[in-house]
Amino acid sequence: MEGRGIECVVYLSSHFEAVGVVYATSFLSLAIERNFMAEEKQVNNPLHGKTLEFILKQLVWHYGWPEMGAMIKIACFNNDPSLKSSLTFLRKTEWARKKVEKLYLDTFH
Repeated sequence: MEGRGIECVVYLSSHFEAVGVVYATSFLSLAIERNFMAEEKQVNNPLHGKTLEFILKQLVWHYGWPEMGAMIKIACFNNDPSLKSSLTFLRKTEWARKKVEKLYLDTFH
């Protein structure tokens, strides 16, 4: 399989070199443009670059599990809370993750 892929690339590059260069240039331009646009969209996003684990650790350090459980009433904060179980739940449950993200923004921004 690996050999076939290499042959295919060699075949394409030897027979369609000019088309391949144009295509590669277009593809590269598009990739750079998309990357720039994605970064541009994140300029005003204070959560950009912050993982859910980082956000949760900061909140637990600031408030502690009991106070977080009182502020956001979800079982993983109130019943034998742990970072692992909370992250698992928050990654699967968008409404709860949004509440945690809002609490983080309200607290630290």
